[in-house]
Amino acid sequence: MKRALKIVAIVIGVLIVVVLALPFIVNVNNFRPRIEAELTTALGRKVSIGDLSLSLWSGSLAADDIAIADDPAFGNMPFIRAKSLDVGVEMMPLIFSKTLHITDLTLTQPQVTLLRARSGRWNFSTLGNASPQAKQPAPPTPAPPAAAQKSSPPAESGSDQSFQQNLSVGKLSIKDGVVSIGDSGTSAKPRVYKNVNVTVKNFAFTSQFPFTLSADLPGGGTLKLEGTGGPINPNDAAATPLQAKINVKGLDVAASGFVDPSSGISGIANFDGTLTSDGKQASSSGNAAADKLKLSPKGSPAQKRVNLQYATTYDLQKQTGRLTQGDVSVGKAVAKLSGTYDLNGDTAALNMKLNADNMPVDDLETMLPPLGVTLPSGSSLQGGTLSSDLTIAGPVSKLVITGPVKLADTKLHGFDMGSKMSAISALAGIKTGQDTAIQVFSSNVHVAPSGIQTENVNLVVPSIGTLTGAGTVSPENALDYKMTASLNSTGVSTLSQFAGVGGGKGGSIPFFIQGTAANPKFVPDVKGMLGSQLGNRLGSQIPGGQNGQNVVNSITGLFGKKKKQ
Repeated sequence: MKRALKIVAIVIGVLIVVVLALPFIVNVNNFRPRIEAELTTALGRKVSIGDLSLSLWSGSLAADDIAIADDPAFGNMPFIRAKSLDVGVEMMPLIFSKTLHITDLTLTQPQVTLLRARSGRWNFSTLGNASPQAKQPAPPTPAPPAAAQKSSPPAESGSDQSFQQNLSVGKLSIKDGVVSIGDSGTSAKPRVYKNVNVTVKNFAFTSQFPFTLSADLPGGGTLKLEGTGGPINPNDAAATPLQAKINVKGLDVAASGFVDPSSGISGIANFDGTLTSDGKQASSSGNAAADKLKLSPKGSPAQKRVNLQYATTYDLQKQTGRLTQGDVSVGKAVAKLSGTYDLNGDTAALNMKLNADNMPVDDLETMLPPLGVTLPSGSSLQGGTLSSDLTIAGPVSKLVITGPVKLADTKLHGFDMGSKMSAISALAGIKTGQDTAIQVFSSNVHVAPSGIQTENVNLVVPSIGTLTGAGTVSPENALDYKMTASLNSTGVSTLSQFAGVGGGKGGSIPFFIQGTAANPKFVPDVKGMLGSQLGNRLGSQIPGGQNGQNVVNSITGLFGKKKKQ
C-alpha cells in the first residue's frame, strides 16, 4: 500500500514538473509568424498578434493583443482590435510533434468598426479576398499548422486560398465586444452596439455554419439572432447568405440612431421575426409592437400599444425595399400600410399608402396626441368611424401626408359648439349642448412640417347645419379657417330673417375660425356677409340709400359692433 502511494506521488510530481516545464520546453512563439501569415492569407488583411503563451490546463494558446487591418479604401485604422485571442489546440500533437491543431478561437473584448460606403459596399466586403499581403509566403515554423476538422478539402499547392479553404474551426467566439456601425465619409454619428457576444460552430469558409448573436442596442434594448450563415461569399463577404430568427426587446427608437431626431418619432419597440438573405436580396417578416409611440415633433406619447404585422423585401446593393404587408392595429382599429422605402441617403425616404376603412374612433382617439393632433381643451372624440386613403412621401424628417379623411357618426364630447359660436348663435339661435354631435366630417388634408392644410371641409352637425370651407393649422396649432354655415331651417331666427341672412330653407353665414386648436375662436365674417346680402337684398337700385345703411346697422349690431349714426 505504501509503495502504491509512493508511485502515485511520484507520478503526480512528474506531472506537476511537466506542467511547469512545458511552456519552457515548447516555445509557442515559434508559431506566431506562421499563424499571422496564414490568418493574413485567409482574411486578405494584415493580421498581427502579440506574444503567445501556453496554458496546459485549458489546452489553449493565448495572445495578449490582436489587430486586423481595414480595407485600405476605408482608412488605415484597424478593422478589429481585440484585448486577447485564445486559440484552442490539441495538446498531444503540440507536445510530441510540435504540430498545431486548432480546435477553437475566442476573441475577448474586441472593438470592431463597420463602415458602409455611398455605393453600399462595406469595409468587411473584401474579407477573404486574395491580396498582395495575402500572397506573401509564410515563414517556416517547426511544423506546419493543421486545421481541427480533418475532413476539410485539401488545398492545391501554392494556392493563395489554401489556408482559407482548409481553415475549419470547431468553435469561434466573440466575447464582450463593441461594434460601431457607420457611413464612411460622413459626419453622422455611428451606432454603437455593446456587450456583443457571438458563437459560431463548425466554422468554415466553404460551408454553412450555425451561429448565435446577442448585443445591447444603441440607446437601450437588446438584440438576439439565431440561425445559419455561409458559405462565405468569396467576392463580397457582406453578400454571404443568411437565415435567422430575430428578437428585439426594448428598442428606444429615438435614441437608437435609426431615425432622424428632427422627425419627432420615438417610442419603445419590441420585435420578433425572421430574416433570410441570398446575398443580393433580403426578406423579412414578423410582428412588432410599439409602446409610448410618438410620430410628430409636437406630439405626445400614445397611451395604447401599436402593433404591426409586416413582410418586406430589401435590395442589399441598392439599399431600397418594398413593404408588401403592413397591418397597423390599435385595439380593433386596423389600417393597411404598403409601399417602398429608400435607405440610400442621409435619412430614410418613404413612398407609401395608408388605407383605413371604418376604423373605430374609440380605439383611434388615443393616437391623436402622438400625431400632434390637438382637440379643443377638455374634449374628446367618442363613437363613430374613421376612414382615410393617405399617401406618405418624402424623407422621414420631412414627411408629407396627403389624401381624404372622413369621420362618421361621432361626437365631440365636452365641447359646446353652440356657446363657442355665440355671436353667430345670436343670429341663428344655435344650441348644441355640452356635446357636439357630428354626422359627417370630411376633408382633403395635406400634412407637412410647415403645417396642415385642409381643403373641401364638409362638417355636418345636425343641431346647426352644414359647415363648409378650408383653412390651415400652423406648426404652433394656430387656426386660420374661412367657413360658411348653411343653417337648418329651424335654426334661423326671425332676427336673422330681418337682417337678411335667412331665407329659403335656412341661412348661410360666413365666418372665420381663429385662435388655436385647443381654444378655437368663431368670428363672424361681417365683410363677407355684407357683400353677399347687400347684393341680394338691395341690388343696384339703392346702392347708398338709407335702407342699405339700416341693413348694415342691423347686421353689425348683432355682432356687438357700434352702429353708425
